[in-house]
Amino acid sequence: MWKFLQSIIFKIREIFFRWKSPQLIIHEPLAKYWSIEKYMRQINVLEFISLDGVIQAPGAKDEDRSGGFEFGGWVAPFGDEVFGKIIQRQMEPSDLLLGRKTFDIWEKHWPHNADHWPKINEVKKYVLSNTRTNSEWSNSIFLNDIEDIKNLKKTDGTDIKVWGSSELVQLLFKNDLVDGLWLKIFPITLGQGKKLFGNGVMPATFKLMESTITPSGIIVANYKKEGDVRTGNIGEK
Repeated sequence: MWKFLQSIIFKIREIFFRWKSPQLIIHEPLAKYWSIEKYMRQINVLEFISLDGVIQAPGAKDEDRSGGFEFGGWVAPFGDEVFGKIIQRQMEPSDLLLGRKTFDIWEKHWPHNADHWPKINEVKKYVLSNTRTNSEWSNSIFLNDIEDIKNLKKTDGTDIKVWGSSELVQLLFKNDLVDGLWLKIFPITLGQGKKLFGNGVMPATFKLMESTITPSGIIVANYKKEGDVRTGNIGEK
């Protein structure tokens, strides 16, 4: 009976998402991947990314000029109504895991602009740092190392979203802790800047769960880690 009710709930959720975002393509029944009985907190990495893999300073000119980066705010010209609705969905309340540099930027901005991100002050913000231990921003919790993150995944709570945080993401990849990739791929090349994928990424296969192409050409693709990499020869059965 429970599985039957669960399937109905997820079907209603799919119908709601299609109504809110007609461009949304759901590639697999969501209930297949949201097994409550086997649930463990998932870490989903959310990134604005260029065609050449850059994720640095997408939102503002002075967001992050480190390394001489000249193109801060590169996502701004591509905004449209469809993309705005997608971002609103991705900003739904959920615990956050951030690198220290991203947290430093957010700490100065979001506490005073919470009307643009509902519940941002109320959700838990876990920060990996070896230089900071406290913050006046409410519900900020500091972690020391990768073992703290592994233990966090075993606790009760929402799935965990990672925004930006390029160095933290490399550490998560290296330790095979990325469960999902929610990518906003922009039709632009930047030629410089911090990139999403470094040399320490663990081989894995990901399954496309949802996708949308916005009128301005942004490809929004949500992937869930499925398993090991499979190989073969093209043309062989």
